[in-house]
Amino acid sequence: MTAALLALPSIDDQAERLIDLGVHRLGGLSADELRSTAATSGARDGLLVIHPERVPASALVPFLRHRGKPGFVVEDMPDIDQFSPIEGAPVPDAPVYVLEGLDRGDHMANWSPDEALPAIIGEHRTPLLLAEGVHWVIQQPATLERGRCFMTVGSRLRKADGRLDARTPALWISNGTGRDGRDRRDAPKAGWCWAGNRHTWLGFASAAARTAIRPAVHRPAP
Repeated sequence: MTAALLALPSIDDQAERLIDLGVHRLGGLSADELRSTAATSGARDGLLVIHPERVPASALVPFLRHRGKPGFVVEDMPDIDQFSPIEGAPVPDAPVYVLEGLDRGDHMANWSPDEALPAIIGEHRTPLLLAEGVHWVIQQPATLERGRCFMTVGSRLRKADGRLDARTPALWISNGTGRDGRDRRDAPKAGWCWAGNRHTWLGFASAAARTAIRPAVHRPAP
């Protein structure tokens, strides 16, 4: 069974994981708010996500771990948080939501992003955003495997003239070469690939749906 098919922790356990790491505070939520919101979701499975506008990818990546090494953003992607959702990846207007029906997209390995995106949309699925992909790996580190990592083509950078930047975000494991540095070998990394290029070791992560979770209303005790 591939990592993409393994069961995620429960929604409540995912909330506890984010609380243990302090991610809830980055998103402007108290621990009780995140716990109660997760509890009211009604979701039996899926991925708990704090809205990327509250906790951007750059703030999440350092929480990734692989073989004891923390995640990092490649040096030539200083604008990582300017990559925003495309039209085919609408994000709920809620501080917390659930991604259902996750798929790492291994069957699209060796496809280019330009080829994979219309296929994902054609299957009535939605491509993952970079921050969502990081949430996934935080909750399920085994989702990143050598030779089986993934792209998050729901996030793209739009230029001033309206055209899309040719870079497409991805999450994979560093070989410790080039500007990564030898000390970062085996560390999880957020980087990018050209939209027209193919890579045998990168699938295309997608989901069946995003479902908003409305925060529980807290009333003072009488």
